Amino acid sequence: MLAGPLAIIAEVTHRCPLRCVYCSNPLELKSRESELSTADWLRVFEEAAALKALHVHLTGGEPLARLDLEQLLAGAHQAGLYTNLITSGIPLTGERLARLVAAGLDHIQLSFQADESELAQEIAGRDALGAKLKLVKEIHAQNIAFTANLVVHRRNLDRLDSMLSFIEALQPQRIEIAHVQYYGWAFANRAGLLPTRAQLELAQQRVAEAVQRTHGRIRIDYVVPDYYARFPKACMGGWGQRMMLITPDGKALPCHAAEILPGLEFANVRDHALSWIWQESEGFRKYRGEDWMQEPCRTCEHRSQDFGGCRCQAFVVAGNASAADPVCHLSPERALVDTLLRQVGNNNPELVPLWTYRINPS
Repeated sequence: MLAGPLAIIAEVTHRCPLRCVYCSNPLELKSRESELSTADWLRVFEEAAALKALHVHLTGGEPLARLDLEQLLAGAHQAGLYTNLITSGIPLTGERLARLVAAGLDHIQLSFQADESELAQEIAGRDALGAKLKLVKEIHAQNIAFTANLVVHRRNLDRLDSMLSFIEALQPQRIEIAHVQYYGWAFANRAGLLPTRAQLELAQQRVAEAVQRTHGRIRIDYVVPDYYARFPKACMGGWGQRMMLITPDGKALPCHAAEILPGLEFANVRDHALSWIWQESEGFRKYRGEDWMQEPCRTCEHRSQDFGGCRCQAFVVAGNASAADPVCHLSPERALVDTLLRQVGNNNPELVPLWTYRINPS
């Protein structure tokens, strides 16, 4: 029998005060009325712990929009899960942070869009940089683990050196340099967000310098964007291998974007136990292992490392969720990615804001 998930990604809401042009959440967001109740989430955390999950990542949208977030953290903590809050920090006061820590918060991951206000507002639809800087002081005062998440793309990658210096000064234990993932609204803005090859090469040099500069003080995690890779990543550690994501309305998914795949039914935690969903449901078994693979994946020596790459990327780029991930240089569809990358250097389209498409955070 397959071991249970290593971690649960709990999308407790899609409500959000920001309007980030790189948002990878679905274009059709879940309403507040459809969200799982407090009791639902507490039961999910208990079942996750029974499956030997170690972590729960509370995310959204903006999880701070849940007025019961303290209760959710307390329940996850009491179940024995390591708790991580993934947040924009808007709105989070020192007083509420203290309550969250008292409830059982172990770790906070705070996102940054830029190192100066004008660019941050262009990307996120709101100037939140000053509030984030105030929050960092409160985080240090609470003495909890702190990761700074720096989302990078074509619009800010030229500033990576200054952004890294800015983030280093905030003294996180970890910096995650995350290239945009092209799903949801990010896919709609893909042509304006994909970096050029020259940007990417310079960024890799800047990251290497930062790793050396911060050695022993800050851990830096960085992965090149999929479209420039030679081989694909093992998406989420492999389909149905390590992670379970639960949407605000209770659907259990193997990854953030899985709902876009046609013909797949995903079970809801309102109707089924997590153990059954993980072990038996069609949604988790469909692309688990190797039996589903086509060539060249079926006989590739990398198949046990990357598991064929990302099923959602195969679908959105090549139109076939069972195909080899098109970013792989062995994929018959790699030409689609190469054509896109050639176009990137020849245009700089305006980003389309999603302000009118987001759910009111109230």
